[in-house]
Amino acid sequence: MPGPHHFTDSGSALMETKKTQPPRRPRRRRRRNPQALPLSALLAVAVALAFSLHWVTNGRAAPPSPAAPEPTTAASSAPAPSAVPEPEPEPVSFTVSCVGDCTLGTDAYFDPSTSLPAYADKYGLDYFLSNVRGVFTADDLTIVNFEGTLTRSAARADKTYAFKGDPSYTEILTSGGVEACNLANNHSHDYGADSYTDTKTALQGAGLTTFGYDETAVLEINGVKVGLVGVYELAKLEGCAEDLEAAMADVKAQGAEVILVSFHWGIERNYLPNQAQISLAHRAVDLGASLVIGHHPHVLQGIEAYNGVNIVYSLGNFCFGGNKNPSDKDTLIYQQTFTVRDGQVQIDLENGVNLIPCSLSSQSSRNDYRPTPASGSEAERILDKLNTYSQQIRH
Repeated sequence: MPGPHHFTDSGSALMETKKTQPPRRPRRRRRRNPQALPLSALLAVAVALAFSLHWVTNGRAAPPSPAAPEPTTAASSAPAPSAVPEPEPEPVSFTVSCVGDCTLGTDAYFDPSTSLPAYADKYGLDYFLSNVRGVFTADDLTIVNFEGTLTRSAARADKTYAFKGDPSYTEILTSGGVEACNLANNHSHDYGADSYTDTKTALQGAGLTTFGYDETAVLEINGVKVGLVGVYELAKLEGCAEDLEAAMADVKAQGAEVILVSFHWGIERNYLPNQAQISLAHRAVDLGASLVIGHHPHVLQGIEAYNGVNIVYSLGNFCFGGNKNPSDKDTLIYQQTFTVRDGQVQIDLENGVNLIPCSLSSQSSRNDYRPTPASGSEAERILDKLNTYSQQIRH
């Protein structure tokens, strides 16, 4: 699926062969033609005897004669073999899919007959992500913002909306091809601190990776270490920069080569990022993020290319049990392929990004909690909308 036509871009040893030495000849041998020594040879013997006598008469033994030089063999005319150069490491690539808010449950005050749990009872847990399963199972990593709790607690927080689902709802994610969940958001404690622990326990027990707040994760994908950072911005606004820096330092210390940062930020139903979002996103890239994704506004926001890294300010809702019929059902699967060659991350924003426009429902008149890729003119409309928002990002 083609992506938007334009994004805001704010920066930009040789080895010798040993020769076999011939065996030494015996010192005593029979001369084939014995003859009397010539006069010159007799004189040489006499001099040698006199020299030896001189050393003996001075109380010392005569020094040994120097050893005869080893016979040598003429070098072969064949060239010595050259060392085989080490092959260059092959590049390694992997693809990540990112989506927005997944609320797998409902609020206690919603109509239960039209709630996500009602659909779960009727259609089963593998229903919800069935239309995007092919996308998620074909990639190497799928990340969602898990917004809500999986708990049996009845201690609802005193707030306008509080979401919970049954712990068995982890199967919605696992059957759909999801591998990782950001938990840093404003609904992760909707039924108290214990509900957050319950949610992590359920997700991790199902084999899903969780991250967020002061907990990071580092996964190994095709031999590449990928760091996951989740930051909740709403409480501290730009003050959460310290949390970001600590989390980035943590994944780097664990050897992360590619770092993905997930922010829960912004203002609900605003189609443009605010200055706090922009500042934090730029800071994340400056600290070494390879991709920044955002959520919380419940609608799509634009994409900015900053110093060669994409910032996806808001992915909107995805599998969202928080509203039975949102007025804006547009959403997006953001995919990016990363390549690592000899320890260097290569980011190709022109050819390595795939945008899959979707609706959070397979029905236009209501939310049936079944995200579905858009096609034809509807897909073009969503991408054009995203382009417009991207062009309107200001710094």
